[in-house]
Amino acid sequence: MGSTQRLETVFTKLQRISELAKQDPTLQFTSLAHLLGIELLGEAYRRLRKDASPGVDGLTAQEYEQKLEGNLQELHRHLREGRYRAQPVRRVYIEQEGKRRPLGIPALEDKIVQKAVALVLEAIYEEDFLPCSYGYRPGRGPQDALEAVFRVIVLGKVSYVLDVDIKGYFENVVHEHLMEFIQRRIRDRSLLRLIGKWLHVGVLEEGRLLPTTKGTPQGAVISPVLANVYLHYVLDEWMETEVRPQLRGEMHLLRYADDAIICFQHREDAEQVASMLRKRLAEYGLELHEEKTRLIAFGRFAEERVQRQGQKKPLTFDFLGFTHICARSRKGKFTVRVRTARKRMKRAMRRVAEWCQRNRHLPVEEQHKALIRILTGHYAYYGRRGNLLSLSQFFRFVKKIWLKWLQRRAQRRRFTWSAYDEFLRRHPLPRPRIMQRAVSVS
Repeated sequence: MGSTQRLETVFTKLQRISELAKQDPTLQFTSLAHLLGIELLGEAYRRLRKDASPGVDGLTAQEYEQKLEGNLQELHRHLREGRYRAQPVRRVYIEQEGKRRPLGIPALEDKIVQKAVALVLEAIYEEDFLPCSYGYRPGRGPQDALEAVFRVIVLGKVSYVLDVDIKGYFENVVHEHLMEFIQRRIRDRSLLRLIGKWLHVGVLEEGRLLPTTKGTPQGAVISPVLANVYLHYVLDEWMETEVRPQLRGEMHLLRYADDAIICFQHREDAEQVASMLRKRLAEYGLELHEEKTRLIAFGRFAEERVQRQGQKKPLTFDFLGFTHICARSRKGKFTVRVRTARKRMKRAMRRVAEWCQRNRHLPVEEQHKALIRILTGHYAYYGRRGNLLSLSQFFRFVKKIWLKWLQRRAQRRRFTWSAYDEFLRRHPLPRPRIMQRAVSVS
């Protein structure tokens, strides 16, 4: 049997596991580790980013690929014989929104095994995860979550939105609770040992090995699915089975990883859930960020409510990089408009400014191609219906910052605006365009 056929056989087995998980939500799987063969490890390697930084082993994907088949065979042998050892995660810090945020970088072979295990876990948990969850799931993404926000608020009976912010979620997942949740579905000791190794292997920072007693390391390939499993039981399932039956009106939870909003028809329901949620999260080592968690009037009746309270217009909320705003369509019907969130806009502008500064001596043609990629990528995410003004703002900034650094090139005379316009005709930048269309409401 060829390698392609063997891989197809593995995916057929994963499909069968999915079917069994769907048929019986209480079924526990006791034999899964045998799926971590050379074929699935190879598929896991294929799905990894090849340009990622190396872990503590210093091994790059390009080096590993030179003897890929032999390396995968050796890795499989270590797994089969119980000789696989997880390596500490290398910790680095990245600047994000003015803060230094920790990022964990596992060793390459740990990434491969983690990705293979993630594929097995997804086969089971994709049948358990609820429709309210959108983050890090196959076939789902942030644009789907944003569409859901629009549909729920515009087409539903939403009058209040609870903007939920869980404080330091990834760093505070309690290992004991996480393993308990996983064991509700998985009883394969080999797989459980692997997950335990990754959770407890420790972090290498500035030459010191630091123990990890809680949390899932951000940057680890396995972390997204583990984080989703945790919040599935702590939040999603609890909201659906225990909270919803106690409420008087509509309730809609929309979650992308640890970023969530909960929409309500009645204020008393919202206040009740906010109180219950604090207690629920505390049971599992989590807490709300009180300064960022807000309950606001939002929806088709919010305008008249806030006017009675002396406000001019309803408050807004941010979700997945967009500020959501109560508005009216051309025909006067209620709708939700979006604009690029202020923090995201500042971050995007800062990044392109830093890129132009770092690469000011590159040939103009190379700069031009890179800026086209930056703008196209920005439009692909932020190009939602109604957000053209924000896109235009970013487009104008890119033109302005490019001009600034072109003028600072020692060998180039200063541009006049007319000369720069002529330059842009020869090196055109893609103009703002809407690439994601929201559900229309007539």
